Amino acid sequence: MNVDRVRKIDYWAGIPACWLLTIVNRFVKPLCRRPPQPPEKFLFIELSEMGSAILAYPAMKALKKEYPSAELFFLIFEKNRASVDILKIMPKENVFVIRDKSLFSFLADFLKVIVRVRREKIDCVFDLELFTRVTALVTYLSAAPIRIGFHRYRMEGLYRGRLHTHRIQYNYQQHISKSFLSFTRVLNYSEKDWPAMEDVILDQAIETASYQASESGISRLREKLQTFCPEISSESKLIIFNPSAGEIPIRAWPVEKYIELGKRILTNPRNVIILMGAEADRETTQQVHRGLNNGRCIQFTGQTTFPELMDLFSFSDLLITNDSGPAHFASLTAIKNFVFFGPETPRIYSPLGKNTQVLYADFPCSPCLTAYNHRNTPCRDNKCLQSIPVADVFDLVKQHLSND
Repeated sequence: MNVDRVRKIDYWAGIPACWLLTIVNRFVKPLCRRPPQPPEKFLFIELSEMGSAILAYPAMKALKKEYPSAELFFLIFEKNRASVDILKIMPKENVFVIRDKSLFSFLADFLKVIVRVRREKIDCVFDLELFTRVTALVTYLSAAPIRIGFHRYRMEGLYRGRLHTHRIQYNYQQHISKSFLSFTRVLNYSEKDWPAMEDVILDQAIETASYQASESGISRLREKLQTFCPEISSESKLIIFNPSAGEIPIRAWPVEKYIELGKRILTNPRNVIILMGAEADRETTQQVHRGLNNGRCIQFTGQTTFPELMDLFSFSDLLITNDSGPAHFASLTAIKNFVFFGPETPRIYSPLGKNTQVLYADFPCSPCLTAYNHRNTPCRDNKCLQSIPVADVFDLVKQHLSND
């Protein structure tokens, strides 16, 4: 569905629905079942962001340590489910999906998921979405006795009723992985309707996931690349470009700068550029491909399955990407990860792990995409990204490749 249409539905239908169910909850609350001690079944909800599933991994891992017999479930849009499967922390049959291709398919799957979740008798739901109303509705209708999610308290945030039993104050100055991890820290309360937490979440508490590529998978992918570029050898340096920003194009470093950077990179005959993206990104990657017009620039858009993309990250040298899902997927591998930020802040959303280098100008108007505006900025001229010089990025690329 169109992103703007989703925002309008969430506003015009979501607000009255949350208000109505908040009233209903006052009367039915005494009839709700009590959770077992300890809770046994946990559902994580994160529909729209592929990268957020990766950032929620520390919370899932911490939960498994605290409750070793816990059974985990996840609800996500069908197009994004690969980001959950890749973590291998729960059975595939425990991943519920909703299609978002049309309003009809969305509503049909919404109802099916509610029935399935209620049948599973989920004990606790972690609503990881930042103030969207539909996930608050799913959380409440799940009938889980423990429902944990973000709440605005006295901030000028987005209204979504009082449908959660444990309300976490959203912190716009803390990395989102720590905010997600804080959800697991309030399970000892029967309810939580105050913003304060008990203690600090240290960096050491953030346990990251990793992806192990198979030798056979890497071998097949190398052969596939050589059909596009016979010049590739064991001496080649593979640099991946992800010039698209998906459904939020304001997050993209300008295509002209990717082209200029690519021309500089390709002056070294060892270097090969691989253009990646989904089929919907082809127009953007094709602009870069035409602009470079070089046999060592491979148009690889739409040529990989998700596991193949992870294998590609595993043996390539460098990824240069806008703030988007691939930046977080790459963090599961050893590839060096250069990520452009501007309209959103790396203080909250930077990929986890030690191999990420953020490229961020830190303009006074940044971030303009936030939880408080449904990530819907009026800005149409992303100078915060345009100001990042090609020369600076190229120097970082050269430094990394020379150190390999």
